[in-house]
Amino acid sequence: MENNTQAGILRIYISSTDKTGQTPLSEFIVFRAKKEGIAGATVLKGILGYGASSVIHSYKFWEVSEKLPIVVELIDDEDKIRSFYESLRPQLEAMKYGCLVTFSKTDVLLYKSGKKKMFDV
Repeated sequence: MENNTQAGILRIYISSTDKTGQTPLSEFIVFRAKKEGIAGATVLKGILGYGASSVIHSYKFWEVSEKLPIVVELIDDEDKIRSFYESLRPQLEAMKYGCLVTFSKTDVLLYKSGKKKMFDV
């Protein structure tokens, strides 16, 4: 991905309890994105939210199970993001519970890889 270019952002709204097989869905998406060379992926955990079911899920420290809203956000060139979504679409459509997927265009101002800092011992 280049600086000062247009890119696409794919946002997938799911629940922290969603799985594909035994793997959390958010992890499945991120590792698959990495394997397919998507420029970046981030998983955001919400503290309060609801979706099409209209059931509000919130974080409370006394709850044993955390069913919280999750957003998986992916960014790369528009064509690459749309292609990635199409490859992921069957898993999302087969989910037992609901989800929401959005796409938007954005301007990439800076995309810079970091360097691992080596420490002298």
